[in-house]
Amino acid sequence: MGNGRGDQSAIKDGKGKERDVKVDSFFSQFPVLDYDSSVALKILPLSIIFVGMITFNNLCLKWVEVSFYNVARSLTIVFNVVLSFLILSSPSSPRTLGALGIVVIGFFIGSSGEANFSVRGTTAGIMSSVFVSLNSIFTKKLLTHVQDNHWRLTFYNNVNALVLFMPLIVVFEGGRVMEGLPTKGMMFWSAMSLAGVMGFLIGIVTVLQIKATSPLTHNISGTAKAAVQSGLAFWIWGNEATGKGVLGIVMVLGGSLTYMFVKTREARQPLLVK
Repeated sequence: MGNGRGDQSAIKDGKGKERDVKVDSFFSQFPVLDYDSSVALKILPLSIIFVGMITFNNLCLKWVEVSFYNVARSLTIVFNVVLSFLILSSPSSPRTLGALGIVVIGFFIGSSGEANFSVRGTTAGIMSSVFVSLNSIFTKKLLTHVQDNHWRLTFYNNVNALVLFMPLIVVFEGGRVMEGLPTKGMMFWSAMSLAGVMGFLIGIVTVLQIKATSPLTHNISGTAKAAVQSGLAFWIWGNEATGKGVLGIVMVLGGSLTYMFVKTREARQPLLVK
């Protein structure tokens, strides 16, 4: 029977005797979770950063065109390098800085060429980039508090974020939610619930993809997703495409992909030396 940690199967050995063999199931990779308030407090800084990341990410998407969304949030890897140096004292090579230069130039070209440029939307995108970078840095720093287990960290982070989001929802969206309860139909609330479930599953799939492949593969697929998303935005939403706007998107995606290849190659060099 399945027990969440693995299944027991009976097989016969060479002498014809049956013996139990543990067969790992999909759910065996998830640890048994228990909420320890002392651990939760240690994870709280990451949770605050996570809430800021989600908040500014959604505000950016609300205030800018979908086609410009990836450009507005393109400075994530730039802040990641800068903050990693300031917080973790992690240096960067000239090749890495060159790739970041492509991204920064693409950001400014894309911003200047955006037909419906939004200052507050772009500002929200920059703030989202800062919080995304801090999220990855603090994830590395706080993993030791959960025995280096990403699933336990995800559990504590999501529980903390749930508590932190509640007062924000009440203060900023409470009236709108109460007004919408009697007027919005079942289809609306079903879609909202489905979006929440999908967001949760995306977090799980992201961890699984990185574990099954590599961070580089994950980021390549993310870059491909961004390219498709920008293209669909022009087609579905009818966003106005300008020469500078398209060039900015191409430079941002190309610079991001170059950065990932450079970092992966640099990570492999010590292994080659050995």
